[in-house]
Amino acid sequence: MEESSPLARLDRRVTGCRACPRLVEWREEVARAKRAAFADWTYWGRPVPGFGPADARLLIIGLAPAAHGGNRTGRMFTGDRSGDVLYQALYDIGLASRPASVGIDDGLELYGVRVTAPVHCAPPANKPTPGERDTCRPWLVQELRLLRPTLRAVVILGAFGWQAALPAFTEAGWTVPRPRPAFAHGTRVALDGLDLFGCFHVSQRNTFTGRLTPEMLREVLSTAARTAGLPVP
Repeated sequence: MEESSPLARLDRRVTGCRACPRLVEWREEVARAKRAAFADWTYWGRPVPGFGPADARLLIIGLAPAAHGGNRTGRMFTGDRSGDVLYQALYDIGLASRPASVGIDDGLELYGVRVTAPVHCAPPANKPTPGERDTCRPWLVQELRLLRPTLRAVVILGAFGWQAALPAFTEAGWTVPRPRPAFAHGTRVALDGLDLFGCFHVSQRNTFTGRLTPEMLREVLSTAARTAGLPVP
């Protein structure tokens, strides 16, 4: 993505946000204390912007960066088990250049896909408050508006992401059905020229217990990618 593009400028603005005091304190404390396994790392410790091309046809929306994942590396879904599952699946269907994402300078490229979240700071216990979710929403709204010319499909990971994203789509100019559709794995909702797909989150709780298998994830991603007009097997 060109550094002068509107989306790149938005990403830089995201990284300077200090709107939520609890999240600022937590992300910076984690970056100072670190985890023993990453003692030699210089943690990112800031809001984590979206990752992927400005002309993405498919968007993946998660929850928030992990304290020792994205908050350490500076890239969404990078450096933790959830990211391992997601990027492996994208690689398997031909939408990522590598099967794993370990650091912001590892050379990973996404093809026609962008990854983002409704909350850009790592929250304590992986649980943002409703107020923090709502405070962060304008960033997602702006991102959606910039992606709208090319965006054709969205995969939303988990019920929190679903509940956070639907109001953002409304604010970004799409007509979301009323009452708002409920989250379910495999659900599909058609908006104006855009299809939303629900998918269980790639959390360790879901992947370790088999609630979300690699096959289930690949199926949702492949269906969404085909809907978006991306070449997948």
